[in-house]
Amino acid sequence: MKIAKQEYALYKGEVCLAIGTADEIAEQLKVKKETIWFYLTPSYYKRRKNSKKGDYRILIKLDDDDED
Repeated sequence: MKIAKQEYALYKGEVCLAIGTADEIAEQLKVKKETIWFYLTPSYYKRRKNSKKGDYRILIKLDDDDED
């Protein structure tokens, strides 16, 4: 039985920057995996949601349709 890793989509505004596991997204963007996890935290969201630019990054957990 193969265990699938959770996949995410990372957006900046309405633009999709990357899709994949946290490791894959970190590699694509050339940042630490911890940076990707930080995008999921309430503290990141709280700081960025009031940004005047409004172009903060949002990490969205994708559903796994293969659940038994």
